[in-house]
Amino acid sequence: MEPTLETVDRGSDRIALHVYPADDDAPTLAVLWPAMGVPARYYRAFAAELASHRLAVVVADLRGTGASTPAPSRGSRYGLGELVADVDAVLEHLKPRRAGRRTLLIGHSLGGQACALHLAAQPGSEVHGLALLAVGLPHWRRYPAGERFKVLAQTQTVAAAGALLRVWPGWGFGGRQARGVIRDWAHTARTGRYPALLGVDVEAGLGRVTTPVLAVDMAGDQYTPPGTVSQLLEKLAMAPVTRERYEPGPPIDHFRWAKHGADLAARVAAWSLQ
Repeated sequence: MEPTLETVDRGSDRIALHVYPADDDAPTLAVLWPAMGVPARYYRAFAAELASHRLAVVVADLRGTGASTPAPSRGSRYGLGELVADVDAVLEHLKPRRAGRRTLLIGHSLGGQACALHLAAQPGSEVHGLALLAVGLPHWRRYPAGERFKVLAQTQTVAAAGALLRVWPGWGFGGRQARGVIRDWAHTARTGRYPALLGVDVEAGLGRVTTPVLAVDMAGDQYTPPGTVSQLLEKLAMAPVTRERYEPGPPIDHFRWAKHGADLAARVAAWSLQ
């Protein structure tokens, strides 16, 4: 199943959308947002599984990743706030496809945080459900005791390197990223809170979200252990949350679930119609 490519202009940046073939009567449009540095094509198998359950599926490339252009450079000035605003822009672009359908946001890792923060910043967003797949707040204090100081040191070292070099080159983690994205990610890792994004108090906004949430912990997840998932869900105090664990049989982790996601796609599709 080959997707077609569409783009959404965001100033000097361009967001790529991978649009999968769908039946005209598909009841739900699912928009999937990837993890930091992971291109949309990585989710092709999972997107095809979602489509097999009669979901219309679009997978976005985060700014500067995959088919989204340009690649992050020293001149890139955007941060997490712009990634959150991109979610709104893409939903607006997809409005004709969303008409008469339920809208489901699916987010993996950083992409899931951007989706949750979109709902925090846009309380009137016409989104019917949010599926968070391996998504947590990477606060160092919520990692297992033996890993906490290592996580703190690593996240802040990455942020310092990004600030010094004016871009994160992607050395062993996260792919090439704008320094603002790394700065904001490292802030959450250090403090357990989101900074104000584009003038919006998203911490307060998260507490007002009422959109149903499906949160899935992945077996063997080295980057998003259960404590980090719990911390994000604690911020979604008013949202009805269904939390599950995914352990399909083949070994998985923070990334490999997408290659073994048939059962998970079926679960997400069923939940989206509840």
